[in-house]
Amino acid sequence: MRGSGPSPGRRVKRATAAVVATTALALSACGSEEEGEAAHRDPTVELPDLNGESLEVGAVWTGAERDNFVRVAEEFERRTGASVTVVPSGDNVSQFVGTKIEGGAPPDVVMVPQPGVLREFADNGWIAPLGETTRAQLDANYTEGWQQLAAGGDGDLYGVYVKAANKSLVWYSSTAFDYAGVEAPDTWDAFVDTAWTVWESGTTPVSVAGGDGWTLTDWFENIYLSQAGPEMYDRLAAHEIPWTDESVTEALTTLGELFGEGRLLLGGQRGSLQTDFPTSVTNTFSNLTTPDAGMVFEADFVGSVITDNTDAEVGVDARVFPFPAVGAGDPPVVSAGDAAVAVAPDGEMSEAQEAFLTYLASTDAAAIWAEPGGFVSPNKSLEFDVYPNDVQRGIAEALIAAGDDFRFDMSDQTPAAFGGTTGQGMWQGLQNFLRAPQDIERAQEYLESQAADAYGH
Repeated sequence: MRGSGPSPGRRVKRATAAVVATTALALSACGSEEEGEAAHRDPTVELPDLNGESLEVGAVWTGAERDNFVRVAEEFERRTGASVTVVPSGDNVSQFVGTKIEGGAPPDVVMVPQPGVLREFADNGWIAPLGETTRAQLDANYTEGWQQLAAGGDGDLYGVYVKAANKSLVWYSSTAFDYAGVEAPDTWDAFVDTAWTVWESGTTPVSVAGGDGWTLTDWFENIYLSQAGPEMYDRLAAHEIPWTDESVTEALTTLGELFGEGRLLLGGQRGSLQTDFPTSVTNTFSNLTTPDAGMVFEADFVGSVITDNTDAEVGVDARVFPFPAVGAGDPPVVSAGDAAVAVAPDGEMSEAQEAFLTYLASTDAAAIWAEPGGFVSPNKSLEFDVYPNDVQRGIAEALIAAGDDFRFDMSDQTPAAFGGTTGQGMWQGLQNFLRAPQDIERAQEYLESQAADAYGH
């Protein structure tokens, strides 16, 4: 996951994985015909009798995402006799857990979307290291890279990555591209040229969710990974080089080729800063005949927003291509995910907590979660036939084929104060940049100042 850059052979595998995922996403989804089949498969892990025990699990998920996780928890209840309650954590998981601990009533398990936050929790003594039964499931079902993402500063493993996402995708309106007479670009220069051609055809090229700072970090990270390379990406993520480094200047200059041209952004810079993520998607796909925007960038979960909030059909009205390669770099593959951790301020993990994490690390839980769709597991032992359609199977196959040959979301690896908090750090710094793309030096100075404070040096 971290360390030196990939060999040429591994670069081919990484690029191939992105293409496979993209091809799968371009297909039209079809629903599963047999609901509940995964729950009736033979168990692969033995769980203890926990009759009378209760667990509270905090997670950010809402709607269908929450409903699918509840199905997973219900099977754990059926097999153990325990009671599981799922509660909302909100976007700021660190604040949620800290407040609950101060109040003397922390959740038993919480889903953490940032490795940096997980490490903070471990350093604070808020969570307990994984037990032997959970570690056994990880060794059987997860590659070393996915395991080490959940390591604390002491080297111990503290979490189980239960969900994954591909954050290197650009979604586009087939209507806008057909009218402009353009095809999906594979390089950054071609991407910018395509944007101008779409603009000349009468459609604003890109809808940017600048109101949500996390989407801007994804823009930067994809450009930086491709342009500067994996080794520099790792060094910047660890703050081993400053945000005033020339490599950051080059990445922001490249991003400025888009963000600096107000005509290419729906609503210009000002309008982009007032646009949240769901709106950026509906801007692109709500109007099938005369779309407001031609493209929107974000992860595979864009497909769910399209399906839930528009009449567009993925693979027909809404298509997707990999984030383009920048300069001489490889096409980037940036991933993200959620890890389950046991909250234990006293340092002792209960039998119920360990059983739940062991269950989540097994194919038993992953199969139930994968069955309805809208979910991809990094569990390499999970059979692909549990996914409900070719779209989901293709994404899953690409993820597993890539192994550890990708980079995790940079902002998620940093301290929460820098990479995951509204109004400061990367989120605010890149919003500042979107507001004034010509002032790269000022944006870098702000980012470095914020990083130095967050990292403590």
